[in-house]
Amino acid sequence: MKNQLLLSIMALFVFVNLGYAQTTSTNFANQGRDWFISKNTGSGQAGTKEQPAKDMGNIIHHLKPNDRIHIAEGVYLSKGSRGADEINVPVKIYGGYNTSFTERDPWDKHKTILTGTNEYMKSTNPRLYIRTDQQRESNGQKSTGSEIVIDGVIIDNGPRNRYHENKGLAIRRKGSPTEQKNPSPESGGIVIVGSKYTNITVQNCVVMNTAPTQGAISLQVFEGGKGLIQNNFSINNTGYGIYAKTGYMGTDPSKLPNFQIKNNTVLFTWKHDAIASYGGDAMAFDQNLVATVQNNALAYGHMGGIYSKGAKLTLINNLFAGNSKYDYKEVNDKMAVADMVDEAMHLDPSSTGNKGMLIKIPVAKRWAEIYADRKEISRADVDAAVTVPNTGANQLRSIFGLNVQGTGVAMDAEIFLPLITVEEALPAGLYPWEGMGCNIPKQAAK
Repeated sequence: MKNQLLLSIMALFVFVNLGYAQTTSTNFANQGRDWFISKNTGSGQAGTKEQPAKDMGNIIHHLKPNDRIHIAEGVYLSKGSRGADEINVPVKIYGGYNTSFTERDPWDKHKTILTGTNEYMKSTNPRLYIRTDQQRESNGQKSTGSEIVIDGVIIDNGPRNRYHENKGLAIRRKGSPTEQKNPSPESGGIVIVGSKYTNITVQNCVVMNTAPTQGAISLQVFEGGKGLIQNNFSINNTGYGIYAKTGYMGTDPSKLPNFQIKNNTVLFTWKHDAIASYGGDAMAFDQNLVATVQNNALAYGHMGGIYSKGAKLTLINNLFAGNSKYDYKEVNDKMAVADMVDEAMHLDPSSTGNKGMLIKIPVAKRWAEIYADRKEISRADVDAAVTVPNTGANQLRSIFGLNVQGTGVAMDAEIFLPLITVEEALPAGLYPWEGMGCNIPKQAAK
């Protein structure tokens, strides 16, 4: 009996490892090590808990596949204050530690804030960019498998943006060499491009003040891979708050990238610019993927809540509020939340529990006044395009608890992606609405 049990365990071990070997290449099967980063106590490149490095950018050239990076509280500008980190191997990054790495509280006591400056000639790349799809084995074949994790960091591009007259009211996408000012980065906060059979997780993160064409949080999953996007807070970004992308162009259903997107809050997603016809959706999905989207709060997109380019989606218990043109767009068809299950062609029949409702958003009054007083181009046409709950300028003001207005507003032409601070934004992401949306993460140290 004892020998049979031993043989069974050995067979299971061989089976698991054969399956692992089929999808994870030698390079990406590396065991990895732990790195520790502390803005306040770090020095050098040892990166140990006893002698942490000062910034992740300082040790990127040392990173190997499957390394684990633990980042303590503080504001990080990257190496040379360039404002962008690019990593080309699969890693796991955990933020929100205290300086002794004994506890984590990433949205409250121990915030890990990745940002930069708007100094001339600094990087305009994504603030945190992980791309592994070009890594190769010793035989020249592309590396596959492994896992990428981003957990508990705050991306704030506000200091990286260029604002008109330095007032923080409207971004400028062009730089100014005479003023030694960079353009506002036209890139996301967290951008990940995986390899085949690589699983990607982004959770407990905040992304704000980014001005991408595509996703503020963007995951591109390839053949056989999975994406998990959960309990994140995306606020005041252009493009798409969350963008699920595919890297698989085949026809095998078993190899389609599979996403789980749950308990995220996406607020105030702007179009690319004031007169653009693209961007402005809380979430967007490429065609060749499968996703379950559950318990998310998707509110005040300048275009809509969800834009699906033909993905196979299951939508369960999601909240839609105040989206300007539609709650759900499938290819070119625009729908209110009440009509999705009747009219959508690619929505799974099990989709249920989605609703529109009026919500109050506890952002700071200073920013709320600016946002509510902005000018929307052709507002009458927007409101007439589709019946969506909670449209209208006074309803918008009411979500902030502001007094309604019966007249026009000032400051109109100079408001676009106005700067919101971490302290002003975070209260709106700490608690869900009836279980829909993100929640403040408090975790023990890893």
